[in-house]
Amino acid sequence: MHSLLFVGVGGQGVLLASDIMAEVAFRASFDVKKSEVHGMSQRGGSVFSHVRFGERVYSPLIAQGGADFVISFEEMETLRWTRLTRRETVVIVNRLQIPPMVVTRGEAVYPRDVIGLLQRTYGRVLPVDARGVAEALGEPRVANTVVLGCLAAQLTFVPALWREAVTDLVPSPMVEANLRAFERGWALAEEARA
Repeated sequence: MHSLLFVGVGGQGVLLASDIMAEVAFRASFDVKKSEVHGMSQRGGSVFSHVRFGERVYSPLIAQGGADFVISFEEMETLRWTRLTRRETVVIVNRLQIPPMVVTRGEAVYPRDVIGLLQRTYGRVLPVDARGVAEALGEPRVANTVVLGCLAAQLTFVPALWREAVTDLVPSPMVEANLRAFERGWALAEEARA
């Protein structure tokens, strides 16, 4: 059984990334369950999706301390979900800060050194400047697929399954840019592991 939590804010492609993950696991003949909440996502609110796969999955929801991976598209969103994690949880985090309304209104302060805190808490943290990578590739909208490539490098699915899922689920004008972003994310994760 594998339990993956995707988190971020509205407009970052969190749900598309989790859809691709679920599709890859399904194509690999696993039982897959997925749950998502996007509430106020259109206004930059919190978005999350649970993806669980294995021989037999009975619930789409990750239990407390049950996340094997947290895939975060925004630094502070990672901190909202610590109750579902444990020391062994692998955290892949986009080095991006999007201050929520309470911070921009001056009612709260954005946490300092989120990446450092994560590195002190978890055994494996992979920070990635997905937005910078996407911009370097000429398409800022594919940052989510850079992060997804980092995740793919941690799992054992064959690359062809990922490419097929990206091709089938991403709108056709964006497929090539997303495939390039995915490959770059995979390479970044491999470099970090070396």
